[in-house]
Amino acid sequence: MAIDCLILGPAYPYRGGIADTNHAFAKELTKQGLTTEIWTFTKLYPNIIFPGKTQFDLADKEFSFKIVKKIHAYNPFSWKKISDEINSLAPKRVVFRYWTPLLAIAWGNIAKRLDESIKRIALVDNWNPHEPKPWDNSLNRYFSDKMNLITTLSESVHSEIISEVNIPVNKGFHPINDDLPEIISKKEARERLKLNQHLNYILFFGLIRSYKGLDLLIEAFKYLNKSNQVIKLLIVGEFYEDETQYKKLIQKLNLTNQIEITNEFVSFELARDYFCAADLVVQPYKTATQSGVTPVGYFYETPLIVTDLEGLKAPIIKDKSGKVSSKNPKDIAEAITELIQKENLELAQKNIRKSKTSYSWRSFTEQWISFINQN
Repeated sequence: MAIDCLILGPAYPYRGGIADTNHAFAKELTKQGLTTEIWTFTKLYPNIIFPGKTQFDLADKEFSFKIVKKIHAYNPFSWKKISDEINSLAPKRVVFRYWTPLLAIAWGNIAKRLDESIKRIALVDNWNPHEPKPWDNSLNRYFSDKMNLITTLSESVHSEIISEVNIPVNKGFHPINDDLPEIISKKEARERLKLNQHLNYILFFGLIRSYKGLDLLIEAFKYLNKSNQVIKLLIVGEFYEDETQYKKLIQKLNLTNQIEITNEFVSFELARDYFCAADLVVQPYKTATQSGVTPVGYFYETPLIVTDLEGLKAPIIKDKSGKVSSKNPKDIAEAITELIQKENLELAQKNIRKSKTSYSWRSFTEQWISFINQN
């Protein structure tokens, strides 16, 4: 059977937000009548440089599309064979998922050997990395030169790319997965997590890396300490750097009783419990072009506070789904104090309910297909 779309990128058994969105994208493409496969990695990162505990999802899962482990990301002797196999399969389109310049050489080498009849499309998460290196621009240029079209998941990434390339670039948005565990009440979520029903809880969720500004949020709590409200911070996610520095900061600020850390990559079901139990989610990022946490917050109708970064604040301002703060602990504390008020939380939740249908995978995929067909 002819393949309409072949997606190259992370997929099960690899874990994480990019794999999850590849699954959701492939599922929706299939729903819309396009035969779709994902070719994922046999090797993605060498274990010696991978900062987490494991790269893999150990749960058993089934999908409505085919996933094949094919690609060795750092073995150049294998890339020609991948190109030859793609040419033999003759898909109409190949989608290259691109979130780091480290993939540029592999993707570029595979793409340059594809038949002209195959449309080469980039789906870009990040263009300018959070932790930039001198060679990033050269690698991005090498990769983009091999593409026919570029598609993105945010306005800020789109803006970065169009200033540097001369091929069509689609803006897109970060969709909300529609197959997450269903919403439960705050009361039930707190019972499941053994949390106090009468306190206010702030959630920081996701992999912990320095650019995500967890230190700013911890420092914000020294100001919240002075308020009359009892507010606790739940830090939930696997540390991709030394956890000790954050624990020392918590102890230094005498916040041990106000902050709980769950240092692990949690299941969708457990993530649901935390989002439903929390009053609001804070993303105190120092740099970002988009975030997979925002659509999860929208799905669970949990108001958000984000820092004043273009890729984060646009939906929050447009939908009035929370607050925008500067990257300053005192300002973050003030935003929390304001949004945590019952009437403000209820209004933000109401606004999320009204707007979240606009961020469906169906809408994203229809727009994506239209862009591809027009170019």
